[in-house]
Amino acid sequence: MDHFDTIVVGAGVAGLTAARLLAKAGRRVVVLEARDRAGGRVYTERTDGLVTDLGASWIHGITDSPVASAAEAFGMRMVEFTVGGYQPDSRPIAYYGPDGKRLSDSAARRFADDIHTLDATLLDVVAESAPDASYRDVTEAALAAQGWDEERTQRVREYLEHRSEEQYGAWIEDLAAHGLDDDSIEGDEVVFPDGYDVLTAQLAAGLEVRVQHVVSRVRRAADGVTVTTDRGIFTADTAVVTVPVGVLQSEDFVIEPPLPEPNAGALSRLRMNAFEKVVLRFPTKFWDDGVYAIRQQGSEGRWWHSWYDLTPLHGTPTLLTFAAGPAAVETRDWSEERLVDSVLSQLRRLFGSAVAEPTRVHVTDWQGDPFARGSYAYMTVGSTTMDHDALAAPVDGVLHIAGEATWTDDPATVAAAMGSGHRAASSILGRPIAIDDLWVDGTLPVKGVAHGIRQFSP
Repeated sequence: MDHFDTIVVGAGVAGLTAARLLAKAGRRVVVLEARDRAGGRVYTERTDGLVTDLGASWIHGITDSPVASAAEAFGMRMVEFTVGGYQPDSRPIAYYGPDGKRLSDSAARRFADDIHTLDATLLDVVAESAPDASYRDVTEAALAAQGWDEERTQRVREYLEHRSEEQYGAWIEDLAAHGLDDDSIEGDEVVFPDGYDVLTAQLAAGLEVRVQHVVSRVRRAADGVTVTTDRGIFTADTAVVTVPVGVLQSEDFVIEPPLPEPNAGALSRLRMNAFEKVVLRFPTKFWDDGVYAIRQQGSEGRWWHSWYDLTPLHGTPTLLTFAAGPAAVETRDWSEERLVDSVLSQLRRLFGSAVAEPTRVHVTDWQGDPFARGSYAYMTVGSTTMDHDALAAPVDGVLHIAGEATWTDDPATVAAAMGSGHRAASSILGRPIAIDDLWVDGTLPVKGVAHGIRQFSP
């Protein structure tokens, strides 16, 4: 039976961050990863010379972002692509009305102004909301305060529904009133034309990562932890568990004894979302130049309402849309052909016969991934923002939980995962660690290990 100073469960950004910082501090660390690769929900596909990030894509705000600093240190090319947290006018957006015709610039401006007006009211409504209020409750109260006619109100209502879906992959009734409190962006947002997985490859360099080791049980005691996998049993003085909320809540992953409070209560109030990417590459571009996004209003946009132009990344005409919330749930069992036909039918409603069949399609299935069970976590009704940090509270001095769901400031992001891994490592060492230790010096003090991932598989 192998014994380590620390076992890290999961080789995503949180796990690799914790492991790297601990290893650089001289600890003997092993990372146990269920998949046949490191990276977790950072996953890049490379086919025919094209790079497609099927998991994480953005740094949502590079100002004071450790992820941006790491990416720069690792020599990763970054391209500015500011989403703006599903804002109505952060970049040039082509709006199409319920009749399928493009709105004039003045009409689009009036609509965006309505969103800003509503959001200003919403700040106070959310602050005064009841603990069990949903995002639907607070947005309806804010809408009622405007005194608009039904048509105007409905357009903004749709927008708010779509925002909850695209931001958290959750239906508006299921999201806590405070669920978008962290929806703030500092600085430009960027994407990676060479793939986000360059980051995780660099973080994993020199670490002992044992892939295809499916952890089923983590048992803690006063003297340490025992971790059971399908490839054997491991022991350590401490453990960092970084599996997603959906896995933590499943019967396939057991923590013994069960998590105490406040961890258990916080975990019970979080859920994994339904959020999938649909990437469509076309032989020719049929939408207008200089447009960052295409959005349609009205009932036809119930599922497919927003498309993002990724053409500047590689020069290939490419649109990205999302199956989010109800759309992701209801289309989960559809064939790829059926789903793509559904998306194309809406594009053809707007652009007619100019919409050719795509040359390549990527459709994710994070809901069906047993090691993810969704894309990221969201706050259910009754949850508070404090639940993120409460989930991460150290347990009995030996068990630490990290991951995007355990970081209050900007959960559901790579930055949150990195921050949580840094916090776990600092807690285990009992002293502050500079997060830039992740990238200032890439050499790990592991005897006999060449620079590069030490990837073990059965």
